[in-house]
Parts: sequence; C-alpha cells; structure tokens
Amino acid sequence: MPKDICLAVDAMGGDFGPEVNVPGSLAAARETGVRLILVGDEPSIRKELEKHAHADVRFEIVHTTQVAGMAEKPSDILRRKKDSSMQVAFRLVREGRAHGVISAGNSGAALACGMFILGRINGVDRPALASIMPTLKKPIVLIDVGANADCKPYNLVQFGLMAEVLARCVLGIPNPKVGILSIGEEEGKGNSLTKDAFTLLKGSSLNFIGNVEGRDVFTGETDVIVCDGFVGNVALKLSEGLGSALASMLKTELKKSVWSRLGTLIAWPAFKRFAKKIDYAEYGGAPILGLNGIAIVCHGKSNARAITTALQQAAIFVEKKANDHLVEGLQANTELSLFSRTGKASSLRQEASAL
Repeated sequence: MPKDICLAVDAMGGDFGPEVNVPGSLAAARETGVRLILVGDEPSIRKELEKHAHADVRFEIVHTTQVAGMAEKPSDILRRKKDSSMQVAFRLVREGRAHGVISAGNSGAALACGMFILGRINGVDRPALASIMPTLKKPIVLIDVGANADCKPYNLVQFGLMAEVLARCVLGIPNPKVGILSIGEEEGKGNSLTKDAFTLLKGSSLNFIGNVEGRDVFTGETDVIVCDGFVGNVALKLSEGLGSALASMLKTELKKSVWSRLGTLIAWPAFKRFAKKIDYAEYGGAPILGLNGIAIVCHGKSNARAITTALQQAAIFVEKKANDHLVEGLQANTELSLFSRTGKASSLRQEASAL
C-alpha cells in the first residue's frame, strides 16, 4: 500500500471516544503504513497515547475544542460546533491534508458534514450509506443503511448506480447483479416505493435481477441490494444483533455438558472462524457514497477492532481510487441526471412500464 496515504480520524467520535479511536487507529496505521491525523481534544488524545506504543506510527494531532454529541441535531452541530472534531476532520479532507475521514460519531451529523463541507458529486441528489456485508459466498453491498429514511423511487435508482460502481471497482465484480429489497420475489410485490423503484430499475442499464427477499440477503446470489435508509438500517442492526445472539447461544450450549466441551476443543478453530465472520467489527464502517471525498461512518458502539477495520477499509478505498472511479462512472452514466429530482424519472417510469 502507498505510504503517502493520510487519514483523518474523529478521535472524539462514538460512545467511547479516544479510548477506542486512538488504539484502533494506531493498529491500522501499523498494519497499513498510513499516516494519521488524530482530531480532537489534544490532552485526551495524548493521555490515551501514553497507554499504547506508538513510536513506529506516523501521526499528528489537530486540537479541537468541541465534540459532536451523539444525540444532538445535525443542524445544530453544523451551525454551533464548527470546531468539533468531526467538522474539522471533514475540512482536512476538503483542504487536501487528508485523503479520507473516519468517524464513529453522530451519523446524521457526519452525513451533513459530508454534504456541506465536501459537497456532492454532480448529479447526486442524496449521498447514501453503503454497508459491505458478509454472505455465504462473497461480500455484497447493501445500500442505503441509514442516511435517507424517506426516499423517492429515483433515489433508489441513484443508490443502485453508486453501489454498482463500488461493487465493480472496489470488490472486483465484473457485472454486479442488482436487486431491490422487498417482501416477495415476484414483480408487483412491495409498497409503492419499491414497486415504482422496481419499474425504474428495470428500465435502467443496471444488471437488475428484480426483488430480493430478506431471507436471501446472505445467500450471496445478489451483489448489490438497494433499499431506503429506514429498511436498510433495520436490516443492518437486525443482522448485527442476530450475529451476536447466535454466538452467545452457541457459547451457552457448548458449556452445558462435558461432551459438548470436549467437542468444542476439537472444533475450536472452526468456531473462531465462525465468530470472526459474524463479528461486525471485522467489516469496519459504512462509506458515504456520493460525496466529493472518502468518508467512512462507524457504529457508535464500535470497539477498537472496528475502528482498525474502518481505517483499513478507507486506505483500500484511497489506494484503489474508489471515489475517482465513482465520479468517472457516474459522469459516464447519463442516467444519473435522468433519475434525479429534476430529471426525467416520471417519463422514464412510463417508458419502463411499457417494457
């Protein structure tokens, strides 16, 4: 990996602040060789640095005096907390001092900072959070997972266009299969949003395969699954909760008898691999697609491992020039402007209905 990659970290973000952001960032820098800019209250950051070896890590600290609270309104954070660690970290990317930003802070505020500080790619109405999720076969992209709770059909088409570029250029899938999350496989199933979006997606240039049910998300048969942010966030949180519950139930059952404990010793390597596969911390954060820059949003309860993975993910995005590919791919696709608030989505809906 190139040694000149620099990542700005919102060191005060999330439920645990520097306690997880600092060691997680140091581990990622040590593994990838990237340079860090730790943004936040300098005394708090240095206090955490004293607990960890860091002589072999290239970093600097940018001191800020404010923190974006997890429960605060994004609009209030933008107006009243211009010296928050989150805002300053995003500005470092805009100014070219960092190649990407990582934050476990208020996701709504991170989205707002992205839109107003970095700006949107031309033609993109709404940036969206894309989660790269594990399946039985390979990682897939689920979009949107929380940025836009209320969407129009054309928004979902734009989400599909952005995620298709991500799957093709970052995950290396030649012709990603795109589906829409709904309550049945058959055309015509779903609410008005999914049915109208189905029609638009069917008439697009995407490799659209139709509806995908919730039970099929983890089969790996679809490369990109599109939904609104409300449904996507529920699906993501349900997946995280189910993974944790399964691991806990399995651990309880394996301790119930001597024989099960003996079996556990034999199968322990397999159990460790299983636990790693379902651990959300192994999949980092969710990139915000549609911005003029790389931004990764992490779970508010992220541990140090999750922060490490998020930085590794951001470094890969920078190395593979993911955002450049996204901009090029979207600019080359005239549908981006057609499927937009001011575009011809209504007329295209009529044309697609005739297909």
